[in-house]
Amino acid sequence: MSDFNKKYDKQHVITNFPCDRKEYIGRETIKFKKVIIALFSAGLATFSILYCVQPILPTFSSEFHLTPAQSSLSLSAATASMAIGMLFTGSLSDTFGRKIIMSISLLLATSLTILCSAMHTWIEVIILRMLTGLTLSGVAAVAMTYLSEEIHPNVLPFAIGLYISGNTIGGFSGRFLSSVLVNYFSWEKSLFIIGLVSLTGSILFLILLPNSKNFISISLKPNKIMRSFFIQCNDNVLSTLFFIGFILMGSFVTLFNYVGYRLMIKPFFLNQIVIGLLSVVYLTGAYSSPKASEFIVQYGRRNVLIWSLLIMVFGIIITQWNILIFIILGLMMFSSGFFSAHSVSSSWIGYRSKIAKGQASSLYLCCYYLGSSILGTFGGVFWSFGNWFGISIFIITMLLIGAKTVHRIDINTE
Repeated sequence: MSDFNKKYDKQHVITNFPCDRKEYIGRETIKFKKVIIALFSAGLATFSILYCVQPILPTFSSEFHLTPAQSSLSLSAATASMAIGMLFTGSLSDTFGRKIIMSISLLLATSLTILCSAMHTWIEVIILRMLTGLTLSGVAAVAMTYLSEEIHPNVLPFAIGLYISGNTIGGFSGRFLSSVLVNYFSWEKSLFIIGLVSLTGSILFLILLPNSKNFISISLKPNKIMRSFFIQCNDNVLSTLFFIGFILMGSFVTLFNYVGYRLMIKPFFLNQIVIGLLSVVYLTGAYSSPKASEFIVQYGRRNVLIWSLLIMVFGIIITQWNILIFIILGLMMFSSGFFSAHSVSSSWIGYRSKIAKGQASSLYLCCYYLGSSILGTFGGVFWSFGNWFGISIFIITMLLIGAKTVHRIDINTE
């Protein structure tokens, strides 16, 4: 093969239609690096903003006289409005374009986070967090669609894995930074500083992300949107993946919403900084997300997804011992399985969906964040009745139901 053909093969692919030649971005290109850095920055900003409140839930409980379940609304309100927003932002991006929707969303979210730091009542905090989640939906719903359109199919799972790694680091950064800042200052200053840091990531995203080459605008017609909606939901594989997204994020958020409460009481009595440091376990996702794409080639999507869910179960079981090192190891295993499962299921959505890919990704992420809101808050009931053991039984049940559901997928549909 000539040098020209090698270069062409890395950056382009011709579809089944002779007149439909798409210019994909190959792995060994400058554009690929720009895309990854830009979306890494977007993920860093998005998930720092979204999850920065999680380590300070006990602070909210103390300052506003709230129960753990009530305090968790600061996160659940944001993820719920994000889920609702995804039902619209995906379709909006199908009409107006990917980059413009993501850019507007990031700038609005950072502004609302800075504004939230000036609120003085709990209802004001919840309202601002709801608006923040709504604006963030424009990033989370569209980023994977952008990748599925612009990145060469051969390296798409790898690219999505890298994007999720950025999300992982963003979630860790927001959690850790807020836990340190609240220990020395206040929750208001924590949100203000995180808003400023996220603004920097947003600007970097605007500068670096290449404009879409393969985007084709679809008219915003309600009847067409509803028709494609029913097509996506009636697809057996897609509907299963939507359900898995619900379980995945619901389990993950439930675990980390209440582990802080466990570690602040007997026999651990840890402070906010040490609890925030445990967020480093999220960084296992920076390895497991891209690695999952390699296992897909060897073992298939269904098998990798099932094993990822079971790894999460084993992680929960290990945390039952009241020994800190076992809890850390269990959280690491749980996080690794979570990010691996999310990488597999989200890339499977892009592969499986044949129409309105933006809407398909939006539906998956809508279910994903609804799981965070519903299960994350509902988990407070299990904490009230059974503390950590109650939380663990709740999460394990959800994950085993998920594994059984995935097992029913016909392996030939991969």
